[in-house]
Amino acid sequence: MAAVSQTYLSVSLVELVSERIFRPASPGISMNKTILITGASSGIGKTAAKLFHEKGWNVVATMRSPHDEEDLVDLEHVLVTRLDVTDHASIDAAVAAGIQRFGRIDVLLNNAGYGAYGPLEAFTIGQIERQFDTNVIGLLAATKAVLPHFRANRSGTIVNISSIGGQMTFPLGTLYHGTKFAVEGLSEALHYELEAFGVKMKIVEPGMIDTEFGGRSFEFALDETMTEYLPTVAGMQRAMGAFAANRSQPEVVADVIWQAVTDGTSTLRYRAGADAVALLDRRKVQDDETFIGGIKAQMEV
Repeated sequence: MAAVSQTYLSVSLVELVSERIFRPASPGISMNKTILITGASSGIGKTAAKLFHEKGWNVVATMRSPHDEEDLVDLEHVLVTRLDVTDHASIDAAVAAGIQRFGRIDVLLNNAGYGAYGPLEAFTIGQIERQFDTNVIGLLAATKAVLPHFRANRSGTIVNISSIGGQMTFPLGTLYHGTKFAVEGLSEALHYELEAFGVKMKIVEPGMIDTEFGGRSFEFALDETMTEYLPTVAGMQRAMGAFAANRSQPEVVADVIWQAVTDGTSTLRYRAGADAVALLDRRKVQDDETFIGGIKAQMEV
């Protein structure tokens, strides 16, 4: 894809990571457990960073613009550093920095992502690539970057933030749902191959959350000359207003992430939010015609 170039670790970085993987941490390095979080500048990522810090963990809080961060930079045992999931060199550097600072990484929280909604025709190929580069390729790149460390330690946990949108769909969500269905599938497949060396795979599926998903983490494309789509757009606006009225706070998701990391089980999927439980229960028991018909009824189209 055009927005992402394949980047490999330099020799010096390989040496640094290998040294930290195979050599015991120096006495000055904290032996508390460490979580690396992508997309920690706001919303679920920042809330999870604060929760794990309060629980006594080391936190590698990564984001595209760390110089703009104010809340996390002064916290003890928190490393704020740059990571852009579409820049593979920045992923490798952030992982190496976390290992260098804290001695090891125990958990990767793949949280970075955004939602692109609108008629498929209204998106450029570049916008399509950006959605998949961020939500899927970037997640895979971050996962791949920590796996040698986890494999050498024969332990670790990866938590992938999916969505109810990885199990069901809303109209106009072709791109977003496509990425989240991909996250569900790749996570389930990884569950098999990683458990052989002690690494746990977890999927967290939030419902509607009160975060910036509706702001800078959201992209809507519409060409109003394509009038055939306008009734669907209007219907979605009506339906989403109702869904948003019942949205949960990001602390709800952070608590579920904490549970997934610490419950000691091999559970794969965790729902976050009362709406997520209700909608996914309904999707599980209803056939396609019934469930999709219910969504259309809420849209009044």
